[in-house]
Amino acid sequence: MIKKLLFVIIAALCGIPVFAQELQSPEQFLGYKLGDKFTPHYRVVEYFKYVAQTAKNTHLQQFGTTNEGRPLLAMFIASDDNIKRLEEIRHNNLRIAGIESGAVIPNSPVITWLSYNVHGNEPASSEAAMWTLFDLTDPLNAKSKEWLKNSVVVIDPCLNPDGRDRYVNFYNSVRGVTPDASPSSREHTEPWPGGRVNHYYFDLNRDWAWQAQKETQASVGLFNQWLPEVHVDFHEQGYNNPYYFAPAAEPYHKDITQWQRDFQVVIGKNNAKYFDQNGWMYFTKQEFDLLYPSYGDTYPLYNGSIGMTYEQGGISAGLAVVTRSGDTLTLVQRIAHHHTTGLSTVEVVSANAQKVVDEFKKFYDNSRQNPPGQYKTYVIKNDNNEKVNELAKMLTRNGIQFGYGLANKSVTGYNYFTGATEQYNVEPNDLVVNAYQPKSVLLHVLLEPKTFIPDSATYDITAWALPYAYGLKAYGVKESYKAANTNSSVVKPAALSNTKGYAYVSAWQSIADVRFLSALLKRNIKVRYSELPFEAKGKKFTAGSLLVTRAGNEKIDFDRVVTQLAADMGHEITPLSSGFVDKGSDIGSFDVKFIKQPHVALFTGDGINSEAMGEVWHFFEQQIGYPINLIRYQDINRIKLADYDVLIMPDGRYNDLTSDNLQKWVSDGGKLIAMENAVASLVDKKGFDIKKKESKKDDKPDLKAKQSIKLYVDRNRDAIRSSIPGAIFKLNMDNTHPLGFGFPNYYYSLKLSDDIYELLGDDDWNVGTIENNGYVAGFAGVKSKQKVNNGMLLGVQSLGHGSVVYLVDDPLFRSFWENGKLLFSNAVFMVGQ
Repeated sequence: MIKKLLFVIIAALCGIPVFAQELQSPEQFLGYKLGDKFTPHYRVVEYFKYVAQTAKNTHLQQFGTTNEGRPLLAMFIASDDNIKRLEEIRHNNLRIAGIESGAVIPNSPVITWLSYNVHGNEPASSEAAMWTLFDLTDPLNAKSKEWLKNSVVVIDPCLNPDGRDRYVNFYNSVRGVTPDASPSSREHTEPWPGGRVNHYYFDLNRDWAWQAQKETQASVGLFNQWLPEVHVDFHEQGYNNPYYFAPAAEPYHKDITQWQRDFQVVIGKNNAKYFDQNGWMYFTKQEFDLLYPSYGDTYPLYNGSIGMTYEQGGISAGLAVVTRSGDTLTLVQRIAHHHTTGLSTVEVVSANAQKVVDEFKKFYDNSRQNPPGQYKTYVIKNDNNEKVNELAKMLTRNGIQFGYGLANKSVTGYNYFTGATEQYNVEPNDLVVNAYQPKSVLLHVLLEPKTFIPDSATYDITAWALPYAYGLKAYGVKESYKAANTNSSVVKPAALSNTKGYAYVSAWQSIADVRFLSALLKRNIKVRYSELPFEAKGKKFTAGSLLVTRAGNEKIDFDRVVTQLAADMGHEITPLSSGFVDKGSDIGSFDVKFIKQPHVALFTGDGINSEAMGEVWHFFEQQIGYPINLIRYQDINRIKLADYDVLIMPDGRYNDLTSDNLQKWVSDGGKLIAMENAVASLVDKKGFDIKKKESKKDDKPDLKAKQSIKLYVDRNRDAIRSSIPGAIFKLNMDNTHPLGFGFPNYYYSLKLSDDIYELLGDDDWNVGTIENNGYVAGFAGVKSKQKVNNGMLLGVQSLGHGSVVYLVDDPLFRSFWENGKLLFSNAVFMVGQ
């Protein structure tokens, strides 16, 4: 009572409304001290809603939901005056960037965005978010009031609620009355798949540019509606590590400005000041680089922000854990560290607000007037309208402007696929991206053929150029050309009416065609495909083209059902009035194969790479809408494998693989699809022909050659010589084989290792092979580059009545390697029919 009376007196003296003093801290609201337990996501949401209802200088926005239905929230905090004009501030910030037109209002507040808990099992940050929110809204906090005079602070308390609750529910279910700090106790060992990933087991911190996931589409969509000047992504790392904050490690992408580099140092020094005062350990300029464009620090940097990652040691630490040094790290400490850097960042940004906004404006002025890179126009050839549409959607999500065609039809540019400078006629529906636009830095990073890598010690993949990822021919043009049209002249096919088809033909060139096949099969419509190209009705159809014949589909209202389904999906089909074709094999020939509707199972569980498994799961459920059964690999000996036609082995460790059951199932007519390390697990197993390609050794080593003495300090860089952290290689593709249907005679693969295999035997098929000089872009160590030559990366083995498909590289990588989706679909639906 006395304490409340003091609050009233202080409020009256300060001119603060009395009701504002009743704002509860997280401890008061939750009923326990932060760090005593993990807070379930719904309680984090309740606290944010409570503050939004109580503190008048806040605005809470729900901007989406997760796959499991949990809300995604952003809290906007500003001065009493600025909170009333949030939309005006937002639009003004977009005018500063040149995204919107109109006069810029001077002295605009700086926008600092704090994002927490993108990895679900890095949960200290959401706890810290509640504390940080309280300090920024506490009416008695004079410091925060001063910061908010020229700042808008945005707090996203949890980017990955599904993953967070998976971890929190696990931990709360196994902890005792007292936390067990022994690292070997069960509360420090998460069960598969762990809480790091979202519902579909995607790493959301690798999805900012691609936005394959529902959560990222929502959060990055909101980010692009605001374009904050500063963005911090709060993480945790291994619990034996001290705290990390900016400045970041090399390599920096060359398009990151000197100002963005320098202000990271300013922020880092302010963080260091508080850590020094408390005697807390920390490090900077190591491990966490700024290259890969799809992180929560790099993506904002390429959009003009000061983007940073803060990493607290703590993964698997629970409420307390004994570290390697013998100290006990607690959740209380982890929360305190994140709380400190969050407020420190708001403080130093506020102290430099005008300079930060001015440099943000300079970034975008320069982007529009002097875009980076040697190419000022990018032309994407429209050989495949569906793929171009998918690319256009991706560019649109990222705010990158583009159009179609050129008034001057002929240009000279760098051909991505040949590496030569060539003259090229631009067609009306070719996609054209001009670099003179606000998002020129981001578009350059995503479209440049080869990313310059100043330091090979990188944290992630080193190549991602979109023309290779989408399998679309592209040209980099040094001159600036404006697109002739803002919209493509390609129109969706009109619905067919009053047709009476002998058969209907659909192309087989993109994931849109796979969706159409999936929709047909789910309705039990019988579908065939042509093994050879043919011509009919004046059109050319490639191998793999789908044929829906009246024969076999008499039980349905054939014409109406097929044409209506195509119309509903906006999918083009061609009716044929006869099975007699103009050129090639007739519809009833042996070259036209029936597609058996496959029952598909995907291995999951301990030892499986959950992210690789999630890519396949998401592909079936969310991208093509085809049913798939998830089965635990550990249950293989008690499952009736005969219930399935296709078994998919995603990347993982199959240590206890006994091949007898699998071999018999394949021999009886099953199809096994092995991906990445699953391929290695089949080497030397009974019935499987796959063999590792061994590096050749010189027959007569040079005895005079001096053995170099390795330095301990160089051990990490020496290891890089035998690594490929993600580089693009060109494969020779046998597109006459069903695994290669829909492709030219080449395929660009994103290699994540130097794995390569001997050519399969005479009875098998080497569909994707690599010869000398297959390397295209990205970093590949000297030894690895020499190794990845003259071998097989895509193959199909016949085994009895069944087949084994070997996919050495991941064609579905993070769901952004668009061209690989057709390859994977070939493995599922076409091979072995």
